[in-house]
Amino acid sequence: MSRTKALSTGLVAGLVAAVAMTVMMLLLAYVGVATPLVIIGDRLSVFISPGPFLSLMGKVGGYNHLKQLGVGSTITGQLLIGAIAGAIFGLAARRNSRRPSAVWTISIFVVLSIIAAAILLWPVLGTSYTGLPIEAARLVTLVSFGLCVFLFERTLVTSFQFLTRTTIGTKHREFTPAIGRRAFVLGAIGVALAGGGLGLARRLYRAASFSYDGLQYKGRTVQPITPNDQFYCVTKNVVDPRVNVQLWHLEVNGLVEKPRVYRFEDLKAVRSVEQQTTLMCISNGLDAGLISNAVWKGVMLRDLLEPSAPLSQAARVRFWGVDNYTDTIPLEKAMEPTTLVAYQMNGVPLPHRHGYPARMIVPGYFGEKHVKWLTRIELTHAKAKGFYEAQGWGPDFITPTRSRIDLPDHESRFSIGELQQPIEVKGMAYGGDRGISRIEFSFDEGKTWRDAEVYYAGGNLAWSLWKAEWMPAAAGDYTLVARATDGEGDVQEWEEDRSPFSGVTGFHKIIVHLTA
Repeated sequence: MSRTKALSTGLVAGLVAAVAMTVMMLLLAYVGVATPLVIIGDRLSVFISPGPFLSLMGKVGGYNHLKQLGVGSTITGQLLIGAIAGAIFGLAARRNSRRPSAVWTISIFVVLSIIAAAILLWPVLGTSYTGLPIEAARLVTLVSFGLCVFLFERTLVTSFQFLTRTTIGTKHREFTPAIGRRAFVLGAIGVALAGGGLGLARRLYRAASFSYDGLQYKGRTVQPITPNDQFYCVTKNVVDPRVNVQLWHLEVNGLVEKPRVYRFEDLKAVRSVEQQTTLMCISNGLDAGLISNAVWKGVMLRDLLEPSAPLSQAARVRFWGVDNYTDTIPLEKAMEPTTLVAYQMNGVPLPHRHGYPARMIVPGYFGEKHVKWLTRIELTHAKAKGFYEAQGWGPDFITPTRSRIDLPDHESRFSIGELQQPIEVKGMAYGGDRGISRIEFSFDEGKTWRDAEVYYAGGNLAWSLWKAEWMPAAAGDYTLVARATDGEGDVQEWEEDRSPFSGVTGFHKIIVHLTA
């Protein structure tokens, strides 16, 4: 067989094998097993600092598009690498007229691949979308990957032999009509596999987080307690976990004397508390709606930590989700009575997208600290970092005092001659875990201020909703601004020296046009 024919035959066999492996990975993903198609992105993202990350998001049209691009690129890259590996295999087989040894091919394509995956992807191998404990998930992920690369190896070898069995070992090693027919048959099989893969991909797309990731809650319909299906949502996952509570458990370990494991019924047997707490994303803009309020029920984190007896060197607590998301808080914050492991949201079990069966609630901290699908609570050293911390977000994760105008809409237009009553101005204010003591609004871009009425006070851990009446005296363009004072007496302000990756500060402004 000529070099060109060996190369092209291996290329075809490798591409078919890569398609088969990709379909297997999609099937595993469909049943909740982590595969490189997704976890490679999680592994690489921590090496991209927030600036380039946000810039890339902007260029591709947002986080959802970035996730789709990441998975699509991984699949394309996997197919390309598989084809190249097949071509190299074809060239190697050409030099040896005997059938390649299974020991040799398995060692190269399976064993080395598993070792490489274990080394390169170890930090994210504990990912599970069904709720398996981290160590069990790591084993399942590796075994599943091993099955995928074994399928690649067997398909590659079988396909290559199918295409060349009449030529290797003979004097005439070029393509014959019989080989051409076999290539057609193999290509048809590859197309059929690809069709099956596309079907699985469509099912996964429908189950993906794209329909709700980035969901915002703002505007004239804002209620004191956000309905669960309207609660803001941000997730790093393409497909969020749907945890099987029978597989799930919660570990408390690390720098403790007595590691503990809680099943879901054990967790619910611990003394429960309810509290109203507002969550806000670190990426929430001054005018955005990545903020919502709910009543959470669960157990105080300290009631889980104290029985495990934290060691003296423990300084931070790291939370692990089943999706391998992690984040940390100081041990002092973890021991506050308002820091909860929650299992109910607004009177019902946590929705899947909001962390069923258990998630963290850490009042006064940005949403990334409220880890969802919680599976491990690890006491650790002072320098420990979580997913976004390692990426470079922060260093300040305490929510600053914020306010927003929800009504009237930005660029609203009114006619003074048609106004029968004052214009209603409404909005929300949030002071982290410090509460809100006062809200003011201005219709002249902050030159003068007047008090607004707080018609809903959610308490120290939640937002307050406010309203005011404004009767403009003359036509013109008006800039409305709101500002809040928190429960400690500190007035909302723009913090000039605050890191842009610690959440924005400043004032929400809207323009209202008044005509005669």
